Amino acid sequence: MIEQQFLTKSKFTKLVEATVAEKSISYMDAILHLCDKNEIEPLDIKKFISNIIKDKVEAEARNLNFLPKKNALEEFM
Repeated sequence: MIEQQFLTKSKFTKLVEATVAEKSISYMDAILHLCDKNEIEPLDIKKFISNIIKDKVEAEARNLNFLPKKNALEEFM
């Protein structure tokens, strides 16, 4: 189980990235897959999600129109 490996943001980021590459799935699906595989509640994993992974999940959500699109000027502010 993941919890027994002294999980850190860095380790979880690597696990998510590896899962995305290995399974060709989205970042959100990779996070949920890791939670399910290791019997961890998704709400309990939020403290291990790095800004890099948050940004990638947000970008995926924007591309799927789950979040409003940002214009180029908003990104710099």
